[in-house]
Amino acid sequence: MEAPNVSIYSLSMIRRKAVRRPILVLLLLTAAICLGEEPIRVNVKLVNVAFSARDSRGALVNSLTKDDVEVFEDAVPQKVSFFARSVDVPLTLGLIVDFSGSQDQFSKQHQHDLEVFLKDVLGPKDRVFLLCFGNHLRLVSDFSQSGPELMDRLKLYQHNGQHFPELGPKQDRELGTAFYDSIYYSITEKVAGENGRRALLVFSDGEDNSSSHDMMTAIEAAQAANVLVYTIRYTERKHGQLTARNQYGIRVMDRISKETGGQAIDAETTDPKTYFQQIAEELRTSYELAYYPTNSIADDTFRKIVIRPKQPGLTVRSKAGYFSR
Repeated sequence: MEAPNVSIYSLSMIRRKAVRRPILVLLLLTAAICLGEEPIRVNVKLVNVAFSARDSRGALVNSLTKDDVEVFEDAVPQKVSFFARSVDVPLTLGLIVDFSGSQDQFSKQHQHDLEVFLKDVLGPKDRVFLLCFGNHLRLVSDFSQSGPELMDRLKLYQHNGQHFPELGPKQDRELGTAFYDSIYYSITEKVAGENGRRALLVFSDGEDNSSSHDMMTAIEAAQAANVLVYTIRYTERKHGQLTARNQYGIRVMDRISKETGGQAIDAETTDPKTYFQQIAEELRTSYELAYYPTNSIADDTFRKIVIRPKQPGLTVRSKAGYFSR
């Protein structure tokens, strides 16, 4: 993700501090102005990437160092300026639940799976908000650390959802599913400005017919904010067969999770305790790195990122890249 032009008192100091302490950059700028010094102007374009690594058995690897990986942007090697390993970090999460007509038969399963997640995964320092959507995006619960509170709010929504505030601008949507908007506004209005490890868990079939944003805009928002999107799919079959619309939704959910560094999960074939535990472990045992790209031109093109472990047999999952704005 790119940062804007800034004025600072010490170029070397911003390189040391800007990665983790952006507020200090502002303080340094203020100090330079107050001291009457001529500030040095630099163009800081720091790209941040969260990633996880697994061995050949599928077990998470939590012992990598900066020297154990190589980073490439559009096949060009990059110098890593910041590297950190995260273990047991607090999570900032959004739970996005599809309540459109195609999900009617899954409403009880949604409730059950949410209860499993909040009971088995939510830690004492984690913060979660709950968004339910059809053709309106309803903020059922703002950030909370209480699983029972979120479930109580969900039950109120199921009884009468019109009393809950909308997320994003009010829009006239004739049809019933604003899937892409639910992701886009959850990122831009809720998690983009939060600290720590951030992710969305989306419970849906991936079908959309009323959003003002498209799939690529939702993906780009997640990539820019370094937010992982995990998609948990509940697909209604007709006569036991997948329809063309079903197959479209499957590809959408697979694409969004892959491009943002998350994971696509089929709720029909996977036990919720299993996949929620996998998600939690992955989010809590992961890495953050940052680099200044060798290509500093902001030309609106997509830059592909590849993180390559030097140790054989390891696989890495991260966002696919970013747009250079």
